[in-house]
Amino acid sequence: MTFFLLSSVIKIVAVFTAIMVGVALLTLAERRICAWMQDRLGPNRVGPEGLLQPAADGLKNLLKEETLPAQADRVLFLLAPALSFIPALLTIAVVPFGTPLPTPWGDVPLVVADLPVGFLYILAIGSLSVYGVVLAGWSSNNKYSLLGGLRSSAQMISYEIALGMSTVAVLLLAGNVTLADVVARQQHSMLTWNVFPLGLAYFIFTVAAFAETNRLPFDLPEAEGELIAGYHTEYSAMKFSMFYIAEYANMVTASALMATLFFGGWDIPFTHWDDGPPWTVWKSLATVGVFALKVCWFLFLYIWVRWTLPRFRYDQLMALGWKVMLPLALVYLALLATALWVLHDRLGWAYDTRFALALLGLNMALAVPLFFVLDRGHVIGGSVADEGARV
Repeated sequence: MTFFLLSSVIKIVAVFTAIMVGVALLTLAERRICAWMQDRLGPNRVGPEGLLQPAADGLKNLLKEETLPAQADRVLFLLAPALSFIPALLTIAVVPFGTPLPTPWGDVPLVVADLPVGFLYILAIGSLSVYGVVLAGWSSNNKYSLLGGLRSSAQMISYEIALGMSTVAVLLLAGNVTLADVVARQQHSMLTWNVFPLGLAYFIFTVAAFAETNRLPFDLPEAEGELIAGYHTEYSAMKFSMFYIAEYANMVTASALMATLFFGGWDIPFTHWDDGPPWTVWKSLATVGVFALKVCWFLFLYIWVRWTLPRFRYDQLMALGWKVMLPLALVYLALLATALWVLHDRLGWAYDTRFALALLGLNMALAVPLFFVLDRGHVIGGSVADEGARV
């Protein structure tokens, strides 16, 4: 029991420290990557190659004046930034990031909390982040902040349903709600990574994850291009920074979930060396490194999309969530469940590369008409103007 408690404390400190340091460096990475995309230099003055810019930004926010609107709800106003930030840290706690680490006192699972219901835990805790944004807008007693909070609640609720439905597809294929088993299920070969047999589920999850983290092209709650910044208009200093820290922490969590649910988690492709015991320190280090590379790729995808695509109009955003993503997720789940029943129960196939390729064919057959329709704006209302309605 003493070893379990000590190892758990060490994992908590290590993971949460890595997240906080990673979030700080991620702000620098975004500024340098967007500068590269726009043929600019980016931050390069503070420290060697600008590496100390996040520390300078943090110090600046610590020294700024803290303000509190006279008519604001003091308790909720102070609580809202924490409510935005805490769910991201709680969610990452159940994500496995490597093979068990062998020690003289026993193997240590490289996950902060190896819950048997980790899948359900993610859905439950992930839905709490909306409260921080909504309460920030309401407690400020500012009508512009309130409108930003309302836009946020509508957006997050709309896409949260599609996000949850896309993860149900992973649950159907894995047959287990433990994330460690979800990773183990994808270790047969690279083609059994869930991104191949569940390609449309991955597409739905990715789009919904962008919306849930309020990133472009779904940054309607904040709308930083407007004169009024949205739900955090009345915040200053570190309370203001907490919302941005929460956004980047949610990006890390969403990227870790994409890697775990659809890209094999810590599984190293093209080898079975890491699939089972005996566990070694080198296996743990290698799998942690591969998992980190997968997470970094998805973080780069977040940054790439932000500095490439324009923001949706609000009617397009809501139409995409309710008229496209939700019906697509429901129809896809029905077809996937039928395909799994036919392949597993009727044909007696075990889950292997052949099984994954059959599901890949189903996804490709569904994707062609789906994107054929989406590309022409026939589903997303307002995305293409009616030629006959033009004056």
